[in-house]
Amino acid sequence: MTKEKLRMSNEELQQYTTLLEDWIPDDATIAIGVGDHYICSIEGSSNIQIKEGQPIEPGSIAEEVIRNRRKIKALVNQSPCGIPYYGIGYPIQIHDEPGALIVILSPNYQQRPEPFRYLTGKQQEDWSPIPIEQISHIESLQKKTWFYANDEGYCTNFTLKDLHIRLPQSFLRIHRSYIVNIAYIQRISRDLSSNLILTLKDETELPVSQTYATELRAVLGF
Repeated sequence: MTKEKLRMSNEELQQYTTLLEDWIPDDATIAIGVGDHYICSIEGSSNIQIKEGQPIEPGSIAEEVIRNRRKIKALVNQSPCGIPYYGIGYPIQIHDEPGALIVILSPNYQQRPEPFRYLTGKQQEDWSPIPIEQISHIESLQKKTWFYANDEGYCTNFTLKDLHIRLPQSFLRIHRSYIVNIAYIQRISRDLSSNLILTLKDETELPVSQTYATELRAVLGF
């Protein structure tokens, strides 16, 4: 496919950044690479900048993501411009071509804190600590956050943004309003519009938005 056909506007790139807005700092640089070059970028305030048309270096995070089709994160001490950085790459698809969404952060970027082992939720006037592995999914509804365990719903003071940072890797963001525990997914199907639908073990159905579908496919391998 030609470079012209693979060009992407920053408005289109912004759709992908929705995946990352829960945790990336405002000064991060974000870029998308396909094949052997980068097709677009949103520049941050760091000294590491990527331009449209810039070649993807062999052995770089972008090259490894495209070649191996998996998420890569690493501290890069020998960047082309001689400036170290912490990079995270996600596998994506652009016009049926394998690509990489790259986030470039300060080398001092702090890794996510220790995952929660319990969430404390409220029912009426009582609070209950629930082991994290018993939670099937989490929902943002009417400006409140709810999590569900053992057929019970609990209200928590944390936002989905807060939880996304502190949940174990067994939890996936699938929608602006939903996070799901992979262990509770019973099947994955499509609705009449060909959007992915997750059916949980208790028959709860959750929609997967297009923004998060690629990451879901990459993590679950389908």
